[in-house]
This record gives sequence, structure tokens and C-alpha cells, in this order.
Amino acid sequence: MELAYIPSPSHGVYHLFGVIPLRGYAFCIIIGVFVAVWLGNKRWLARGGRAGTVADIAVWAVPFGLLGGRLYHVITDYELYFSAGRDWVDAFKIWEGGLGIWGAIALGALGAWIGCRRRGIPLPAYADAIAPGIALAQGIGRWGNWFNQELYGRETDLPWALHITSSTDGRVPGYYHPTFLYESLWCIGVALLVIWADRRFKLGHGRAFALYVAAYCVGRFWIEYLRVDDAHHILGLRLNNWTALVVFLLAVAYIVVSAKKRPGREEVVEPNADGPDGETADEGKAVDADSADAAEDTEAKAETADEAEDEAKDKDEAGSAKKT
Repeated sequence: MELAYIPSPSHGVYHLFGVIPLRGYAFCIIIGVFVAVWLGNKRWLARGGRAGTVADIAVWAVPFGLLGGRLYHVITDYELYFSAGRDWVDAFKIWEGGLGIWGAIALGALGAWIGCRRRGIPLPAYADAIAPGIALAQGIGRWGNWFNQELYGRETDLPWALHITSSTDGRVPGYYHPTFLYESLWCIGVALLVIWADRRFKLGHGRAFALYVAAYCVGRFWIEYLRVDDAHHILGLRLNNWTALVVFLLAVAYIVVSAKKRPGREEVVEPNADGPDGETADEGKAVDADSADAAEDTEAKAETADEAEDEAKDKDEAGSAKKT
């Protein structure tokens, strides 16, 4: 008898007032999105951006990300939906689980690019701002797998083993490594790492985002190695292991090349962003220009007054000389 373990929910769907279905998987994703936008907004404001910009661009990035995540999952696990005895309509049931982070980031970046382009914002600066938030969103979203009793690891007798009770879709009840928990904790660590590194080294031009990608891939590689769910293998490694390895190398290469070509950090991340007194950058420039013009006018008037005073003195001196 196991004295300690992580219990699994008896079901992943709860009904509000007995009518409205609330799915744990979807609920975790929604919370993750809100956390990502909230933290991204704070970081964007700290970089000199405007409030609300992160949320406006997320309107583009999130739907694209969900679509990309689902496409990656369906393509890489096509036999779950298109093999004999399966119903292809299930491929559209995203609420039942099945999102690939690789596809979510790829198409999510496309959506973010569209949103940034509409506002004249550099995508790398936006990506740096939201990188830790994305990591936290992943950490929260992984608890959706707990509700669905999926993506667990090998059997174990550790006191934090995950107790799987469902026998649907080929599951075998027992005690397994809680890989959802491992990845959730890893993602939180990645978020803290990026925040620290960004403050310490002033990362810019997409390097904070690349650091998040590289760090996540390291954790995903060993966590993926523990999983026992069906997956395609290449040269003895799961497909996601190869994906993590390739993406890690690309992220590291980007950090190195970017640091050489574009060192430092962007000074301006959003055109016409609010200044410290609530005025936009253009308004601030206009005020400065008006102030400069006013100063020049005052100086010119002062010079004219001085010249008039000197001229009057000269006339008085000339008149005194004639009288003498």
C-alpha cells in the first residue's frame, strides 16, 4: 500500500450549476494566458511601452498559438485521429487535451508578428517582454494534463508518484512519475532565470526570448525521456527529444549571433509611448521644441533690450559732450 502519492482527479470536467461544463484542461490554459499577459504588460511598461499593448497583440498571438499547438499535436500523433476505429472529428476537440508547445510557439510568433507590425513595434522587443510570462503559462497549463490523467512518466515508488486511476485509451492504472509536475516546476524556474538574466545583462533584440527557449528545451529533453505514452521514435529517441535538441541549438546560435551583430538593448520599444507625465513621446518632443522656441524668443528680446539701452546711453553721452 502506498503511503504517499499524488492523487488524480476522478474526472476532468466539472459542471457549474449542474449545466455549464468547466474543463480543468481549458481552465488551466486560460489562467496561464492571463498570467502571461499580466506579467508581459508589467515588463513592457518597464521597457517604456504603453499599457494595453501586450494584451492587444495577444489577441493575435493566442488564437494563432492554440491553432499551431493543435496542428503540431494532430500531425505528430495522426494515428489517434485518422487510423482505423478513430473518429477524425476528434482532431477538433481541443478541450480534451493535446497541444504541442513547438507548434504553439511557432504560429503564436506569427500572430504576434502580425500584431506588432500593425503597431510598428519590433517583434524581438515584444518577445523579450513576454518570455517569462509564456514560461509561467506553460507551467500552469501543464496542470491541465493532471486533470486529464495524461503525459505521465515511468512507473515509480517515490512518495510523489502520480496515481493513475483511468484505464481509457490504453492507460494502465498504477503509480508513475508526475512528468506534468516536473515540467511545471521547470517552467517556473525558467521564468525566474529569464527575469534574473534580463535584469543582470540587459538582454535585448530577442535574446531574453531565446534564453527562455533554450532553457525550456533542456528541461523538456530529460522530462520527455521519462514519458511512456506512445510517440514516434527516430534513432531510439522520441520525436520531441529531437525537436528539443534542434530548437535548443537554434536558440543558442541566435543568442551568440545576435549579441555580436546587435549588442545592447532597444532604447525605444514602442513609438509614441507614454512618457513619465502621461504625455506621448511626440508630445514631449513638441513641448521641448516649444520650450526651446520660447527660450530663444526671450533671449532675443533680452538682447534687443540691451542693445536699446546701450544706444540710449550712447545718445546721452553724446548730448553731454556737446553741452560741454
